[in-house]
Amino acid sequence: MKEKILAHFAEQAAFSTMFGSPFTGQLIERMGKDVEDGGPIAGLLRDWPTNPRADALSLRLTGALHFAALSGRDAQLAALYPPANANWSMDETWPVARAFLERHPGWVADFIKSAPQTNETRRSIAILAAFQAFARNYDGPIDMLELGASAGLNTNWNRFHYRTATWEWGDPASAVLVDTDWHGAAPPLGALNIRDVAACDLNPLDIADAAQRLQLRSYVWPDQPERLARFDGAVSLALTGGRKVERADAAEWLQRKLPARARDAATVIYHSIFLQYPPRETRDAIAEAIRSAGANATAEAPVAWIRVEPEALTDNVRDGIRVVIDLTTWPGGQRRIVGYTDGHLRSVYAAD
Repeated sequence: MKEKILAHFAEQAAFSTMFGSPFTGQLIERMGKDVEDGGPIAGLLRDWPTNPRADALSLRLTGALHFAALSGRDAQLAALYPPANANWSMDETWPVARAFLERHPGWVADFIKSAPQTNETRRSIAILAAFQAFARNYDGPIDMLELGASAGLNTNWNRFHYRTATWEWGDPASAVLVDTDWHGAAPPLGALNIRDVAACDLNPLDIADAAQRLQLRSYVWPDQPERLARFDGAVSLALTGGRKVERADAAEWLQRKLPARARDAATVIYHSIFLQYPPRETRDAIAEAIRSAGANATAEAPVAWIRVEPEALTDNVRDGIRVVIDLTTWPGGQRRIVGYTDGHLRSVYAAD
């Protein structure tokens, strides 16, 4: 297991740096060295029972430290972390972080039981593109079902403002601005008739609760102010929306929801960077529930499945690092690739 943990930490450190967070990349590098040297992190993770890569284990730990800084649990750590310290140095930060982990192993062990829930709002631009692709051939009402919705921030994706160098959609006065480097043709940009929204998560965080809201914010990398601003804007929208995310296993939830779906509207199931967390049997049950509903779809009540997921999971691409944006629709079960991107949607390459 130690070798798997070290490989995951090295990979995630590189990804974090590549995705524009040198702070997180350097922090995870130090964590990996601590595991290798038998430090406090090695003790924390010695009996980790499952796949550290699939569990995003390093990001659970960075989340714990960020939470300690954000909450003031460790004042020295808070002073060293960005954005409070724009001229941060990992040589100064790591010894303080390591000391915190050493002093509070019980609290940290409890914190990292939860999977990271970034609710990355930038992923919503991929969701928008897929919904627009669906609406090209359907102009009726749409009922949405989101899987792995965390606190439900992205159930409001149709209330965000989207802007790229070549196209724009949504309300310019929205609290959330989502932008990206878009390559290729713009998606069709019509109005969408979203009628109903429901969502589930195995462990939904309640943004109305200050501590849980702070936990959710702790998974956003601290040296990325634009991501933090989008998160804050999405929280403000969600707090006014009043939607609740149901606590449920995604497969069981769909098995209950889909047979009762409306017959006068489209049902669109969607999720983003979710499939790595449930076990294989749950993923298989989700797919079977959706295909079963699709078998009974009609032109008046079609079923669609939108995924923003790593190609390793959608297409069995070994060690694939691209994220696929795809849309499968019924009747017919036709799959369409909308585009390719990365986990943080820094750029999108449209398939058309």
